[in-house]
Amino acid sequence: MFSYRHAFHAGNHADVLKHLVLIATVRHLMQKSGALTLIDTHAGAGIYRLDDQAAQTSGEALAGIARLQAALATDFKPNVAAAAVDQAQTAIDSEANILQDYLRLIAGFNRSAAPGAAWKVYPGSPLILHALMSEPERAAVHDRLRLFELHPTDWQALQAHVAQLGAGRQISMAREDGFVALKALLPPPAAAGGSRRALVLIDPSYEIKSDYAKVAAAVQDGLKRFVTGVYAVWYPIIARPEAHALPRRLKTLAQQAGRDWLHATLHIGVPPGGAPGLSASGMFVINPPHTLAPALRGALPDVVQALGRGRGQGYTVDAG
Repeated sequence: MFSYRHAFHAGNHADVLKHLVLIATVRHLMQKSGALTLIDTHAGAGIYRLDDQAAQTSGEALAGIARLQAALATDFKPNVAAAAVDQAQTAIDSEANILQDYLRLIAGFNRSAAPGAAWKVYPGSPLILHALMSEPERAAVHDRLRLFELHPTDWQALQAHVAQLGAGRQISMAREDGFVALKALLPPPAAAGGSRRALVLIDPSYEIKSDYAKVAAAVQDGLKRFVTGVYAVWYPIIARPEAHALPRRLKTLAQQAGRDWLHATLHIGVPPGGAPGLSASGMFVINPPHTLAPALRGALPDVVQALGRGRGQGYTVDAG
C-alpha cells in the first residue's frame, strides 16, 4: 500500500498540469474576500528536493519543470523576493497568464538559486496552497488549510515542513485516510458574513485499483454534503479501464448535481521506441471558475511545446 513515493515524481508533467489548474482555480476563488477552506486529501511530503537521489533516479523533473523553466522562465529573478511578490500581484489582478503565474510561484521557492540556475526545490500542493494563502494581499483573510497523509515517511516529512512555516492554526494535519476524513469537513465552517467556501484537491497515487472508486465515491458524497464546493481531481491516463472510466463518472456526478465541470488532459507523447513511465494525466474540476477553460487553452500549447517528446503529444480542455 505504501510503495508509492511522490519524491520520485515531483515536478513531472503531471505535477505541471495539476498545479497549473490548482493555482488558477485558487487565484480566482481568492478574488472574493471571504475565507476559504482548502483541503488536500493526499498531501504527500509537502515539498521536494530535485537534486536528491529520488528525483535524480527517476529523471521526471528533468523532463518536466526543468524543461519548462529552461524554455519559459528565463526572465525570472527568483532570488529577488520583492520582484516575485510584485509579479504575483500582477497575476492576481489579471488572471490571464496562468503559466507565468505558476512559474513565478515555483521560482519563489528557489530564491537562493543563482540567476539562470536550474531550480532545486519543487513545492507540493500543500506548500503551494500555503504560499497563496500567505501573500500579503491575502494573509489577513485567514484561509484554512487541512492536510491528510497516510504514508509514514511522507507524514513525518510533511510535519517537519509545515512546522517550518510557522502557520499556527491556519494549517491542520492528520495522519488519516483523506477519503474518510473529508466527510467531517463538509460543509466547511461559515466565514464572517455567513458564506461557506471550500476547495477539495483529491490526488491519490492510484497504486491500488480501488482508489478510482474511492475518488468517485468521495466526490459523490461531497456534492451531497456541499454542492457548491470546488472539487479538483487529478488522475493518471493509463491502460486501465478504471482510469478511463473515472472522468466519465465524474462528469455524470456533476451533471446529476446540476453543476458545471471542466476536464483537462496533458499528453507529452511517446518517443520512438517507447518509454517507461506515465505519459499523460488529467484534471477534472467540478464547479470550476469560468476563467479556467480559456486560461488553460492559452497555457497548455506552450507546455506541450516545451515538454512534448513524441507521438501522441497534445492536450484537451472540455467543459460543460
